[in-house]
Amino acid sequence: MTTTIDFIIPVYNESKRLESTISALNSFATPKSLKVNKVIFVNDGSTDNTFSLLKSAKIKFAKKIVSYSQNKGKGYAIKQGFLAAKSDYTLFFDADMSTPLSEINKFIPFIKNGAPVILGTRKNGHSTVIKHQPWLRENLGKCFTLLSRIILDTRVTDFTCGFKAFSRPVYQIIGPLMAINRWGFDSEIIFLASRLNFPIQEKSVTWSDEPNTKVNLLKDIYRSFSELIKIRLNQAKGLYRPQISVSSSLRLEYSNA
Repeated sequence: MTTTIDFIIPVYNESKRLESTISALNSFATPKSLKVNKVIFVNDGSTDNTFSLLKSAKIKFAKKIVSYSQNKGKGYAIKQGFLAAKSDYTLFFDADMSTPLSEINKFIPFIKNGAPVILGTRKNGHSTVIKHQPWLRENLGKCFTLLSRIILDTRVTDFTCGFKAFSRPVYQIIGPLMAINRWGFDSEIIFLASRLNFPIQEKSVTWSDEPNTKVNLLKDIYRSFSELIKIRLNQAKGLYRPQISVSSSLRLEYSNA
C-alpha cells in the first residue's frame, strides 16, 4: 500500500541556499511505499528574491507556494504548511537540509505502522552528527531541551531537530491550534501531541550543523524560554481545545517497528 506525503519547507531569505535545496529534492529517490504528492514551500516574508526563485524552480514533484509579505516566524510558516497539506503524512524540514532527505527511509517502518508522530532526534545516543554546532549553541540547546521537558512535562530527547513527520489526523488537529510563531513552536507541537495522547516515536537521524544560521543566541534564548511559559498559559486559558474531535482509535498504541 502506498502512503502519500507532503513535504513542508519554510523559507526566509534563502536565495543563496535554494539551488542546493532544489537539487536535493530532484535527486531524492522516493521509497517505493511513498508517493510525494507535493512540496509545500512557505515563503515567510522574504525580502530577497526567494519568492521569484521558488516560482521559477523546476522540481520533479508537484509544487505549492504559500507566501505572505510580512515575516511571521518559522512556527507560523509550519502552521500554514499544515493547513495547506492534504496527504496521509507531512514531513517538515529546513531548506539547509541539515538532515538529508534520504533519512526519511528510517521513518518508513513507523509510517507503515501508522505512527501518528515521528520525530528525528540527534540526542538519543544513536544519531550520527557529522558536524556539531559550536559548543555554546550545542549546550544551550541541551538546556532548552531540559527546560522544555520540565516546564511542559513532555519526555522526548530532542525538541528542535527540524525533521518531523505527522499523520493527517495529527496535523489537521494540531495545525489550527498552533499559537507560537517563532522558536518555541517545536515544543508547542510536541506538547500538543502529548496532551492529545498521540503516541510519539523518536528515530535517530544523521545531522550536520549549518554554519549560516539565523539564530540570535541572546535574543532567541529569552524568546524561547518565554514561549515555553506562554504554552502553559495558553493551556490554562483553554486555547488548546481541538476544533475537531480526536478519534479514540487514533490514541491507541501501535506496534513499534
